[in-house]
Amino acid sequence: MTIKDLEPKAVWANFHALTQCPRPSKHEEIVRQFLVDWAKKKKLECEVDKTGNVIIRKPATKGMENRKMVCMQAHMDMVPQARAGVKHDFEKDPIKTKIVGDWVYACDTTLGADDGMGVAAAMAVLESKTIKHGPLEALFTTDEETGMTGAFGLKKGVLKSDYLLNLDSETEGELYVGCAGGIDATMNIPYQTEAAPKKYCAMKLTIGGLQGGHSGMEINCGRGNAGKIIFRHLRWVAECGIRLISVNAGNMRNAIPRDAEIVFAMPKEHKQCISDELEKVAGWVKKELGSVEPDFFMKLEDVRMSPKVITDSDTQKIINTVMIAPNGVIRMSKDMEGLVETSLNLAIMKTDGKKFTIMALLRSSVDSAKDALAERLVCLAELAGGNCKLTGAYPGWKPNMQSGLLKMMKQTYKKLYKKEPAVVAIHAGLECGLLGGKYPDMEMISFGPTLQSPHSPDERCNIASVTKFYDYLVAALEAVPIK
Repeated sequence: MTIKDLEPKAVWANFHALTQCPRPSKHEEIVRQFLVDWAKKKKLECEVDKTGNVIIRKPATKGMENRKMVCMQAHMDMVPQARAGVKHDFEKDPIKTKIVGDWVYACDTTLGADDGMGVAAAMAVLESKTIKHGPLEALFTTDEETGMTGAFGLKKGVLKSDYLLNLDSETEGELYVGCAGGIDATMNIPYQTEAAPKKYCAMKLTIGGLQGGHSGMEINCGRGNAGKIIFRHLRWVAECGIRLISVNAGNMRNAIPRDAEIVFAMPKEHKQCISDELEKVAGWVKKELGSVEPDFFMKLEDVRMSPKVITDSDTQKIINTVMIAPNGVIRMSKDMEGLVETSLNLAIMKTDGKKFTIMALLRSSVDSAKDALAERLVCLAELAGGNCKLTGAYPGWKPNMQSGLLKMMKQTYKKLYKKEPAVVAIHAGLECGLLGGKYPDMEMISFGPTLQSPHSPDERCNIASVTKFYDYLVAALEAVPIK
């Protein structure tokens, strides 16, 4: 059995087609053309705006012309993550899928159900000849995962809808009515190099086997941050004369880093002692992370000595900066139990021969708290003799508990499944905050099937939840009130 054999077949067939379209963030050319060609084949009105968003429209079915107009919204890009050692070109290679029990996975890469499943469901509605609905439009945005570029670039007046259904949430049975805002921080700390001291040798320290995951949804799961962990190891032996040579940790701002490697030099006479001490730290970390990170490992291996190393003072400065830098959950919400209010993901760390760079993603449902956290990084970078640039800020989405759309969605869910849906806010970035700023009179809600471990190679989609999600979407469209 393949995913094309799963129900509802229209949704899974469309999702399979999307897996064959390489679509990492900022490289959506192939999937964009696929959607345009698909709309043309289905004889649907379609346009591509200057930002690269795809907008498809479909007239109301007979007798539903007087209903409020609905926009189904999802993003076409995906987070490109592969297991260590797995070669996968996300700009060229299709995603291979597999069914394991009640779940659909990819084979050692991210699946792209975030948000391919939202796109696939909207496509299934648009191509259906039996679903009853009022006038529809679908907005498929570009580059949501690394900057919400599509939502930022969407012009006012392009959408005509009264309601927006964001199909980008990850727990079936939950209706999302609010989300955190975010901002990108990039710290650059210059360093000097010098000729490698005599009687020095080099080793590569690798940290791996961590789960990683979504830096919003799973930031409170207690998972290890590979960058923070690897520098903790080095801090323990920092007084043994070590010199940094290169650093490489993480690769996406919105993914908790799973792997990290540092090449460093040390006096040959201290090699065994340093190796023993690093093994000791690895043992502590493994015990601390326990069942949360059962596959954590630390590896040391000899490498060829580099002619250049980072100076002693700058090595210590870099190590200390990472050790001090905040990471993870900063504050829990006072208003909603169990919800993270403010967090920071130290996502990427690297050297380029002249500077050490940390790229981080900050999130908060309180804009002032987000700004204050950002200033902490600015101050830290300045103390280290560098700078911190803040870019890509986007607002949170404030809940509207009096929304007529929310009332209709709750009633529809209860009628369909004989129970109330949960109404929640999410500590992740949804495009609703940006879209709401451009369309303040448009009521919005977010829902989706159940996904686990998005933004990591363990990403999976629950099969049964897709049926419930799609049936709910169809029922909601049929229940849209008269305008």
